Amino acid sequence: MRKVYLEQSRKACPEQSRRAHIERKTKETRVRVEVNLDRSGPVKISTGIGFLDHMLTLLATHGTFALRLSARGDVEVDRHHTVEDVGLALGSALKKSLGDKRGIARFGWAAVPMDEALALAAVDFSGRGFLHLELGLRAKKIGDFEVELMEEFLRAFASAAGLTLHLRTLAGRNSHHLAEAAFKALGRALEQAVRLDPRRGGQIPSSKGVLE
Repeated sequence: MRKVYLEQSRKACPEQSRRAHIERKTKETRVRVEVNLDRSGPVKISTGIGFLDHMLTLLATHGTFALRLSARGDVEVDRHHTVEDVGLALGSALKKSLGDKRGIARFGWAAVPMDEALALAAVDFSGRGFLHLELGLRAKKIGDFEVELMEEFLRAFASAAGLTLHLRTLAGRNSHHLAEAAFKALGRALEQAVRLDPRRGGQIPSSKGVLE
């Protein structure tokens, strides 16, 4: 069914390229990202930060897009630089893969449970990067990952993608479950938002005629 839908969508928007490659280099990090929105795999992540790898794998798997991402950073200093730059690079790749956003649904939302946890994500490819976050995570660390870095990743991702992102948890206690539910919900919301809608006939989904 998905294959048929994608074939119909591509006919409606034949000019649209939905792949991107981004390489971000600084004195602190080096990040490489390849995204293909029209393939459900492979998903290969290697950032040197295990929990971040796990969350990004969930994001791409439930977003049903192919993602190859590798990062090397000064984690001996701390993980902030790597986490933030991964968010910037992934957001930039997503934005590039969408081009001028012709034919996409633009909006998406999802509510996803993970045992006792329930997360809600809502997104808009408005062109205006914005994050509203209410995760309510009680733990300071999940494993050896500093929980406060999750907001740094999400803010960088939303900013670079030009994405309005609301992400909150509606129920739950276990911080790992809350984080998993949030990234799964974000993946599902993104999958909805980037779908090509053949009814739009390749038009930009805005009454202004532009999304910047």
